[in-house]
Amino acid sequence: EVQLAESGGGSVQAGGSLTLSCAASGITRSRYSMGWFRQAPGEERQTVASMHIGGNGLYYANAVKGRFTISYDSVKNTLFLNMSSLRPEDTGMYVCAAELRLAVLSRPRDFDHWGQGTQVTVSS
Repeated sequence: EVQLAESGGGSVQAGGSLTLSCAASGITRSRYSMGWFRQAPGEERQTVASMHIGGNGLYYANAVKGRFTISYDSVKNTLFLNMSSLRPEDTGMYVCAAELRLAVLSRPRDFDHWGQGTQVTVSS
């Protein structure tokens, strides 16, 4: 069974930085997809950043380009999201997800396995 465990969320002031981690287990495929998605109250879940593992795909939402960096450590089996220059509009529950194929990275509905999320709150 695929399991995803997020950590690293917290409360920061605007302009601050935060790094989120998603520890993955149970993934045996050599090619798959992982990503970070933001869920804010009353809003649809949106893709923040995602990538193909074992492939070349990489996706960032326009609002986070130049500020966030997604990466994967194959030794630790952990997905990271390094966030800098944080803004209040970045606030939300950040959820890690995986799809056991090379999915369309901009579509949350293409991801089948989801973690519980870690809260990020950016104050002004």
